[in-house]
Amino acid sequence: MIQISASAQSHFARLIDAQGGGIVGIRLSAVHAGTPAADAKLEFCEEADLDGGEWAVDCAGFTLYLDAQSASFFEDAEVDYLAKPTGGQLTIKAPRIKGDRPDETAGIVERVQYVIESEINPQVGSHGGRVTLTEITADMVAVLRFGGGCHGCSQVSVTLKNGVEKTLLERVPELTGVRDATDHSCGSNPYFKA
Repeated sequence: MIQISASAQSHFARLIDAQGGGIVGIRLSAVHAGTPAADAKLEFCEEADLDGGEWAVDCAGFTLYLDAQSASFFEDAEVDYLAKPTGGQLTIKAPRIKGDRPDETAGIVERVQYVIESEINPQVGSHGGRVTLTEITADMVAVLRFGGGCHGCSQVSVTLKNGVEKTLLERVPELTGVRDATDHSCGSNPYFKA
């Protein structure tokens, strides 16, 4: 299951002691589990925060509560804490948290969404943007919506043609095209204003 190093256990026990009050442990869960955007979430928890479905992992001085729905994503996970003179670094290595890249037998929607989440959104996210898939048409065109800094951006057509469309057509060869269905006239915070 999950391995928690002695240094990580000691670190968590110190944090809980510093909190005082009714803290009974640390809760670990996966956010966006099984997607390229997955991440681990750690939080202090009190007895009232627990629903009874968590997996309890006894540690030195506290209990780690693993969210039951997240448990399979933390199989073979390792939690460690490296103390440094300027502080420390907590690392969580969870090789299963992001799930597996869909293979060619997966549905087209699943494969397009995976490419958007794993390759496209990290790029447009650097400008505060986000792309979502609205539909795949009968003639295999991916219809997208642009949000955040891309919504109303004067450079969105360049982003669409030179980045998003190129990437999607390379990764998902069944697609015949990509279309933007966003009304860019009402963007509230575009990265480049028109």
